[in-house]
Amino acid sequence: MKDSFSSYHPLVNFLYFGLVLVFSMVFLHPVCLAISMGCAFAWSCSLGGRKALKFNLLGLLPMMIFMAAMNPLFSHEGATILAYFPDGNPLTLESIWYGIGAAAMLVTVVCWFSCYNKVMTSDKFVYLFGRVIPALSLVLSMVLRFVPKFKEQLHVVSNAQKCVGRDAGSGSLLQKIKHGIRILSVMITWALENAIETADSMKSRGYGLPGRTSFSLYRFDGRDQGALAFLIGAGVYLVLMAVKGELYWQFYPITKGAAVTAWSLSAWLCYLALCAMPLILNYWEGRTWKRIVSNI
Repeated sequence: MKDSFSSYHPLVNFLYFGLVLVFSMVFLHPVCLAISMGCAFAWSCSLGGRKALKFNLLGLLPMMIFMAAMNPLFSHEGATILAYFPDGNPLTLESIWYGIGAAAMLVTVVCWFSCYNKVMTSDKFVYLFGRVIPALSLVLSMVLRFVPKFKEQLHVVSNAQKCVGRDAGSGSLLQKIKHGIRILSVMITWALENAIETADSMKSRGYGLPGRTSFSLYRFDGRDQGALAFLIGAGVYLVLMAVKGELYWQFYPITKGAAVTAWSLSAWLCYLALCAMPLILNYWEGRTWKRIVSNI
């Protein structure tokens, strides 16, 4: 399914990810964690389909459970003691809650970054920071682009070696090592040749010359202005609510947070609207398109 939010201006995309990533790491209130994790999970599945769903359920969910279970084994802070381990260290309720919260926060951030990699392409990043930090933006763009290309080329080389019986998973241990070294040598050669070709291509196109212009398809229209205004307004409001203490939550020495008030409810709704913004836009534009088609 086509993602509507990806078609917005790169500034809108980047600001959105900046807000949700920072807020996901700062707002440790259980309601905020649940909102952020749920929206990130849903959007990543919408972007990646079954592959993303499989990764989330079989990769991120077990990692979250493992991290939540490990924290009480190493952290023994907290006032509410539930039991004692054989070594005499206490098992506290606060360490359990903190383990769950920290694991949920980490999984949420990973999920948001998976969405970031699909939406914020290298050309969008260079468009935003090409004039401010041209060298750094180019290096970051090349690095982000190199990783998926390297994985794709590694898959091609591995399949080619497998066809002649020289893949890293066949033969004795010594043969596996030799085959693995051969594949690694091929990949290093490919990476060096690719770097030389990239440098020659950039030089031939006049990169770095004074007065050089760059072509871009991005236009900041009224739709982008509305989205940017919403992001700025939601971000400022949530920061004010956090400073006011409406999103406060602590795990140690006892687990407690701010009381539920009209202000906190409004902050949760604002945070939900912010995190679910891409999902809402996808639903709204899909509904609009169906209405237009039905009227033809």
